[in-house]
Amino acid sequence: MRLIALSIAAILAAGAAVAADSPAAVTVDVKNAAGESLGQATISQAPNGVLARFQLKGLTPGWHGLHFHEKGDCSKADFTSAGGHVHDKATIVHGLLNPDANDSGDLPNLYAGADGTATAEVFTPYVTLSGSTGRSKLADADGSAIVVHAAPDDYRTQPIGGAGARIACGVIAPGA
Repeated sequence: MRLIALSIAAILAAGAAVAADSPAAVTVDVKNAAGESLGQATISQAPNGVLARFQLKGLTPGWHGLHFHEKGDCSKADFTSAGGHVHDKATIVHGLLNPDANDSGDLPNLYAGADGTATAEVFTPYVTLSGSTGRSKLADADGSAIVVHAAPDDYRTQPIGGAGARIACGVIAPGA
């Protein structure tokens, strides 16, 4: 009987260890300038970065720049309250295709189909949700934001790749 009890305890402990090692995730409501929800982004901690899943609607068809911004503040209608891109260096260089490197907030473009719906998963090794890995933290003391731009990012032009106006924003809360 004692052996069974020890076995059950070991199984429960193993299950708890798996749960403790499971990646943290946050769900972010992405809104347009009128405050209407366009859908959600779910950001999950991965061992070497984060995986972000986007399920949005109501976008204009075509490609849209997508970036992590440094402040968890989408209060202004033009979303400039979210600040610049997440970065961890004094000199900020934008662009995934820029030979001089890129900032931590750079992400691949998001494509919205003819009906304005965009569904995508994007992985980036440049940030962490809240871990202590030396990468920029999205859920730091002032949080951060996910911002969708009106036009595609060309991945080279400073400061935002020609992505144009900020058309949608979602807050990644501090301590998430």
